[in-house]
Amino acid sequence: MTVFPESDRVHQRHWGFLIGAGLLGVAAIVAIFAPFITPHDPFQQDLALRLKPPFWHEGAEPGYLLGTDQLGRDYLSRLIYGTRISLVLGLGAVLISGLIGITLGIVAGYFGGWIDTAISALITTRLSLPVVLVALAIVAIVGGSLTVVLLVIGLLLWDQFAVVARTATMSLRNAEYIAAARAMGTSRLHILVREVLPNIRAPLIVVATVEMANAILIEAALSFLGLGVQAPLPSWGLMLSEGKNFMFFSPWLITLPGVCLFTLTLAINLMGDGLRDVQARDR
Repeated sequence: MTVFPESDRVHQRHWGFLIGAGLLGVAAIVAIFAPFITPHDPFQQDLALRLKPPFWHEGAEPGYLLGTDQLGRDYLSRLIYGTRISLVLGLGAVLISGLIGITLGIVAGYFGGWIDTAISALITTRLSLPVVLVALAIVAIVGGSLTVVLLVIGLLLWDQFAVVARTATMSLRNAEYIAAARAMGTSRLHILVREVLPNIRAPLIVVATVEMANAILIEAALSFLGLGVQAPLPSWGLMLSEGKNFMFFSPWLITLPGVCLFTLTLAINLMGDGLRDVQARDR
């Protein structure tokens, strides 16, 4: 009977994580080097080339691998730049929401008492508000743009960070090394940043992957409804909205951005699942 080393068993058990990390790595490379790999200007219009099909259809235009949209813009170039928008928004929203939620959660979990009560009430209030509906209302009032959508989503997705950070901090605040730091006269800020935060980062990373996928999907939904990223920016949600009127005659206009959106969110979720499994194994 062959006995596999522990590293081999872990490797075999986390193919999902490896696939997700690989796909996300490819997406990051595409986003970073978008100006150098796009075959055409994603904003350049040519009505003489409108609605050209992808290369696997008859009538495809040479040089336009994935065809063109209703304004004659190269679809491959727009999809590539759409990757950049989705990743920037997802990462930006996670940074904003993580900063808010982790700060509130650590403070509530460490100090307890009325501070914990007040922050818990704030978390409960946030959890009672539907994210998509609130985002729709705010963006409809303020106006849609990439910056507005980024800020709105970032300010609405902090609750899970706060819940996880609070629970994890409560389990650590009476630990021996925390008590030793207090006895040495270490400042509370130093204890929270240098002692507590590094020891609760594992579950917070998992939360970050989940919320990043949520942020990307919310942005796509807002853009699809015309309240998110505005034209001519090539958001995948906006591309779905622009292509829905041609879906019966040019189905690739909604299929291609839909596949891109599905693949990116799947990659992020696979990474999150893998990190969760590793964390559970290490406990």
